[in-house]
Amino acid sequence: MVNKNSNQSSTELTVEDKLRALYTLQQVDTDINKIKILRGELPLEIQDLEDELVGLETRINNFNEEVEKLDSELKNRKNEIINADTLIKKYKAQQMNVRNNREYDSLSKEIEFQTLEIELYNKKNNEYSSIIEQKNLIIAKSKENFEERKGDLDTKKAELENIIEETKKEEERLVKKAEEIEHKIDERLVTAYNRIRKNARNGLAVVTVQRDACGGCFNKIPPQRQVDVRSRKKIIVCEYCGRILVDDDIIKVEE
Repeated sequence: MVNKNSNQSSTELTVEDKLRALYTLQQVDTDINKIKILRGELPLEIQDLEDELVGLETRINNFNEEVEKLDSELKNRKNEIINADTLIKKYKAQQMNVRNNREYDSLSKEIEFQTLEIELYNKKNNEYSSIIEQKNLIIAKSKENFEERKGDLDTKKAELENIIEETKKEEERLVKKAEEIEHKIDERLVTAYNRIRKNARNGLAVVTVQRDACGGCFNKIPPQRQVDVRSRKKIIVCEYCGRILVDDDIIKVEE
C-alpha cells in the first residue's frame, strides 16, 4: 500500500518525471525477468518430476495391494487343497467299510469331486503365481524408475537452489528498487503499467522509439506522434500495441 507521503509526492511529479520513473521501473523489471530466465524451466521440470514420482508411488502401492490380495488368495487355495486332500483320505478310508455298492459309488463320486477341486485349485494357483511374478517384475521396474527419477529431482532441486542462492541478493535488491519506484508513481499509472506488461509477450510495457518505430511491436510511429513523445508533456501509447512510448534521450537524464 502506498503511504500518504508517497501519494503526495506522486502527485507532484511532472509527466516527464513519471515517464522517466516508468522507464526505470521497466528496466528493473526486465532485470528481474532475466534472473527468472536464468532459472529457466527448472521450476516446471521439478514440478513435473514431483508429479511423476507421485504417479509412480501410487502405481507401486496399487500393484503391492494387488499382489497382497493374490498372495492371500493363493494361501486360501493351498488351504483348500489340504482340506480336499484330507477329505479324499477320509473317503478312501470309509470305502474300506462300506456295506453296499451304493455307498461305495457315493464315496467314489466324492473322491472324484475333491480330486477335480484339487486340480482346479492347482490350476488357479499356477495362474496366480504367474500373475504375481509379472506384477513383482513391474513393481521392481517401477521402483527402479522411481529411484532414477528421484535422483533427477534431487539434482534439479540442487541446481535450482544454487541459482536462487547466487541471485537471491540481486533479486531482492531489484524487487526493493521496483517497490520504491512504484511508490513514486500514482497507483492508477502503476496498475496500467502492470496490465500492459502482463499482456505483452516480452514483458515490455515501456519502450523507446527506435528508427521511427515502436520498440515493442516495431510498427512505424507518425512524425507528429514522435514529436509528442519527445516533448514529454503527456503519456503517449503505441496505437498498435498499447505500450507506453518514450524517447531515447530520457535515459540520459539523471533521476
